[in-house]
Amino acid sequence: MGLAGLAAVQFWLHSARLDSESATLQQLASQRAGQHDAHLTALSAIAVAGAGQRNDLFLDVAATISQFYPRIGDVQLVPLDPARDIVGATAISASTAAQIRAAATRSTGVPVMLPHPEKTQHYLLIKRSPNSDQALYALALSVDAAQLFGSNAAFWAQDKASFRVSLPDGTVLVQSSGMSAVRFAKSLGSGSQPLLLETAMRTRPADLLPPAQVALVLLLTGLLYAAVTAASRQRSRVREAEQQASLSRMDAQLSHAARVNAMGEMASGMAHELTQPLTAILAQAQAGKRLLARGDSDAVASVLDGTVAQARRASTLLDRLRNWSRPQRAGTEPIDLRDAIANVRALLSAEAHRRGVTLQAAPTNHPVTVTVDQVEIEQVIHNVLRNALEALEGTPQARVKITLRSSGDTATLDIADNGPGVAASMVPRLFMPFMTTRAEGTGLGLALSQRLIERAGGTISYAGGNPGAVFRINLPLTAPIAEAAQ
Repeated sequence: MGLAGLAAVQFWLHSARLDSESATLQQLASQRAGQHDAHLTALSAIAVAGAGQRNDLFLDVAATISQFYPRIGDVQLVPLDPARDIVGATAISASTAAQIRAAATRSTGVPVMLPHPEKTQHYLLIKRSPNSDQALYALALSVDAAQLFGSNAAFWAQDKASFRVSLPDGTVLVQSSGMSAVRFAKSLGSGSQPLLLETAMRTRPADLLPPAQVALVLLLTGLLYAAVTAASRQRSRVREAEQQASLSRMDAQLSHAARVNAMGEMASGMAHELTQPLTAILAQAQAGKRLLARGDSDAVASVLDGTVAQARRASTLLDRLRNWSRPQRAGTEPIDLRDAIANVRALLSAEAHRRGVTLQAAPTNHPVTVTVDQVEIEQVIHNVLRNALEALEGTPQARVKITLRSSGDTATLDIADNGPGVAASMVPRLFMPFMTTRAEGTGLGLALSQRLIERAGGTISYAGGNPGAVFRINLPLTAPIAEAAQ
């Protein structure tokens, strides 16, 4: 593009230079042509005043004009009466004299131009004398068109610059060798000699692409390209860093939510398991206190009082722990499940690639809107999808397929893998706390996921799989705004 721009600029500069030089040449030639009219007028006056008796005076003036104006090669005074002698510095043929007489006879007062029948690049400028219907002579100037358009400008000395001069009837008087396509054409500003000047210029590759300027353009475009490339790469790095930071924040948020909710499940499980025996201890301690109250056993009663107090305290602490660790309900809002799936896929894509697992998604083409806590639903999808990735360890051509669809007022999300599946004995206990088949597992992921899905008004279940495992999540679709308004 830079070289094309340079070539276009150079072509425009050359064309502008040609137009300027051609206009200057046209003006110069027009001024010279105007002098010819003055010469004809002076010579006609001398011829009429001499009445054919002072031919020597006419010849002297003609010689002086030719001396000072070399382009005027000859001056002829041709009587319209063929019987009379022709006055001129050089002899002309009878046919040339006849053409001059004919041109003067048909003249209406304006000089007539003819191509010189005996000299190339010359034309005859003919005027009747006197300039009336009673004319006696035909006065003719032989003008060298090449000298008329001669110029000392260095521009026209170049072999790539050329011009052509033509008579109004199209007869070419002068033409440079190698005349190319015409770019400038204009007639002389002379009423008697409207010669047509046409100019052209050949542009070679070296003219359009000068080596020094080409080097400069290549240098500048190279620097510009490097700057743009560096800026683009920097922008890509910044965008990638921002995206990675966003993913990191999301991953940290999900991890934090998982830890807090896991703690809540643990606290709830501990509270559930310990509340009943503590309640029994409390009841027994109270019964013992009542029995001992009938006797005189103050020491035993004091111990029993302490037992009761400690049991109550343990129950209270466990209850507080359960309430504190229970995941707090965040604000719910309508979200598109497709966005949640995309976020989780982005988080786990690197791990899936590391494990050699192909993640496939076949979401619906239309929005599937549900009203949930986005972090919680993403945590559920994250838990199930991560379990699938871990279950596919060592499976050849491992893949996980995520399918989203809606039917009626329910959205259904299936996460299916082609792994070993779930043992039949484990299916009834899949969603129970602390149930896991992995040594490093906590057994709280699916239990937490079930709790979060149920809190959103949906269900999560194991839907079998052949082969592999399929976990299905059903959530109620968000009612349309119009229905909600009603």
